[in-house]
Amino acid sequence: MAVPGGLRRQPANRGLVSHCTHHHIVVFLLTFFSYSLLHASRKTFSNVKVSISRQWTPSCQNSTAPELRPYELWNSSHLFPSAEEATLFLGTLDTIFLFSYAVGLFVSGIVGDRLNLRWVLSFGMCSSALVVFSFGTLTEWLHFYNKWFYCCLWVVNGLLQSTGWPCVVAVMGNWFGKAGRGFVFGLWSACASVGNILGAFLASCVLKYGYEYAFLVTASVQFAGGVIVFFGLLTSPKEVGLPELGADEDEASVEEDANRPLMGNDDVDDDDQNYSIQATDNDNQPKAIGFFQACCLPGVILYSMAYACLKLVNYSFFFWLPFYLSSNFGWKEAEADQLSIWYDVGGIIGGTIQGLISDVLQKRAPVLAVSLLFAVGSLFGYSRSPNNKPINAVIMAITGFFIGGPSNMISSAISADLGRQDLVKGSSEALATVTGIVDGTGSIGAAVGQYPVSLIQENLGWMWVFYFFILMTSSTIVFISPLIVREIRLLLHERRLRMLAE
Repeated sequence: MAVPGGLRRQPANRGLVSHCTHHHIVVFLLTFFSYSLLHASRKTFSNVKVSISRQWTPSCQNSTAPELRPYELWNSSHLFPSAEEATLFLGTLDTIFLFSYAVGLFVSGIVGDRLNLRWVLSFGMCSSALVVFSFGTLTEWLHFYNKWFYCCLWVVNGLLQSTGWPCVVAVMGNWFGKAGRGFVFGLWSACASVGNILGAFLASCVLKYGYEYAFLVTASVQFAGGVIVFFGLLTSPKEVGLPELGADEDEASVEEDANRPLMGNDDVDDDDQNYSIQATDNDNQPKAIGFFQACCLPGVILYSMAYACLKLVNYSFFFWLPFYLSSNFGWKEAEADQLSIWYDVGGIIGGTIQGLISDVLQKRAPVLAVSLLFAVGSLFGYSRSPNNKPINAVIMAITGFFIGGPSNMISSAISADLGRQDLVKGSSEALATVTGIVDGTGSIGAAVGQYPVSLIQENLGWMWVFYFFILMTSSTIVFISPLIVREIRLLLHERRLRMLAE
């Protein structure tokens, strides 16, 4: 008995290797490091929170203050009467950034599908670098301290930074097809973690000279990266005369069922699969789909809501981990910055391995479910980590593996699957919009969660913060549970058919 074509397991990387050129490698590296630089500038803010808090509080909070500068000049920077209120304001800035970032993602995805992705990305990188320089360096050099000015700058920074992720995912989706997407995007999505590591490293190297130099270095590197992207990034294969990905995959689909979208609706009849949101004309530039049409694509809403819960946890580690290590264990700020890198190392490994497993299974949701169940246990274990740096680093890396890995998968490989499923006929004109919806919803969840994190920490302690993280991780599983059940049923059905065919 012959096995149905849709059930044959194909090598996940066969189509990938056969179509890879040096242009693919350049695009991979440019998009990887462009988003790494954006994340490095964000990480700088979380890495220097202790220094900023000391700068914004009275001299009685810092015994070294009279030795550093005249008393009048020192007290002119007082924004808050205590370090606790300064910490609460820093949490408010995180929330402001994430809300503006979330709003910007919805808009940037739509803009990215209608304008040149290279222009949008390079503009966002260069403009954001100037805002970061003004926020952390220029204000300190001019000794200008104002809460409303900081808030306004961080709103603008969130809007500008939001141009990054939808654009880089759309460019990667234009160049890399469904074959091996879980592994390629799992490896590529390490760009955020690499950016965190880079930001922590740069900040720790220059922090002894003042927190303003940490902002100066990362902003300068980011601006240079934006210039390189403007002159060097190719947004699609057709710019160099290569066949477009959609047409190439249509030809290959006759021979390779591995190219079937993982997010496709397997229960839909063949007649229904001919339906397309986009016009079926032969224009070189297809019309981009609308925002509400993108929301109605199968899986978009469920994964968006799940990502809202998961990104809340992931970004809480991003924003608060160095501060937690410094305040809870009394470690030096530079040491805490360097130790926090291990969370990102775990996320890099987790995203790559879990993406590869999902390619082999040709299903994403079951892999996410298993990882998130282990994430609950790792969060419980990390909340009881002893005051020992090696042990803390190991548990931190394990936690990053099971939280950062699924977060990377949803924001990259799964977003690309959603934007290239059958209902849009794999058109790249849906990619940036869908990516903006998923990541934008995730950022709203992360924004809503940052202020409660600071309130819970201040009133109940860090242990209850970790309980809150466990609740949000469990909620992620609940939101994708319909997809988990459906994909497990498909796996069991395929297994039964193979057994009958043997």
